[in-house]
Amino acid sequence: MTGALNILYVNISINSTAHSAPADQPAPGQSRYGWLAASLRARITQGEWVPGTALPAEAALAKEHGVALGTLRQALALLVAESLLERQHGRGTFVRAGLGGASMLRFFRFRQSDERTTTPNSSILKRHVELASSDVTDASELPAGASVLQLQRLRSISGQPCLLEQLTLPLPLFDALTNSDTAAWDDLLYPMYQRVCNVSIYRAEDTLSFGLLTPEQAALLQLDAGHPCAQVQRRAFDMHGHCVELRTTLGDAFAFQYTAQIR
Repeated sequence: MTGALNILYVNISINSTAHSAPADQPAPGQSRYGWLAASLRARITQGEWVPGTALPAEAALAKEHGVALGTLRQALALLVAESLLERQHGRGTFVRAGLGGASMLRFFRFRQSDERTTTPNSSILKRHVELASSDVTDASELPAGASVLQLQRLRSISGQPCLLEQLTLPLPLFDALTNSDTAAWDDLLYPMYQRVCNVSIYRAEDTLSFGLLTPEQAALLQLDAGHPCAQVQRRAFDMHGHCVELRTTLGDAFAFQYTAQIR
């Protein structure tokens, strides 16, 4: 794409990063609830409680860690604020299951009136394994010489192509997708990542820009070569803060619409 101008940077969900194992007691100057939150966070990121799992009862957790119930609730509130946990009224506290889709359709208005509640049909056009380019390693922090799975995906609503996507997934994390039948893949990838590859997406960063479609891109979207397009470049992260997906989404610039509430 040439002549692209970045106009927006959006952070979605949490600022999760990898954490070392917490100490048995708070460090000097560290609050007791902050220390407890670090301990619970480590148990989650190390896989003791997987996404969607309910945490033990608050009284049991407080007793296990030798803290007051109020201290435990402060620690849980901190992890809820980080979007690592979620409270479900009448059911308890659960490890957050991650982003379900974070649909790119929020940036576009196509002809269908109910498109915001519609999941586009998805078709994988190309799939191959290659060595990551320097641009990919820089964006994803992969080591030089790393292998990645490259996908080209076309998304359609009521048979009309609307979005063209290029995805880059690190290997061996996504090995399960390299030879599976793409015709059986879900229309929403993030739930499939979790189910098939045990990878949950917890945060995404989207950068918007504009450019012109190449002849190949335009043909797939049933538009004219050189047609203006909106481009969304995404970096998606797991609960450890590792970048596990790079995605470029192209759509008709004339269908682009972004709405923000400012208060």
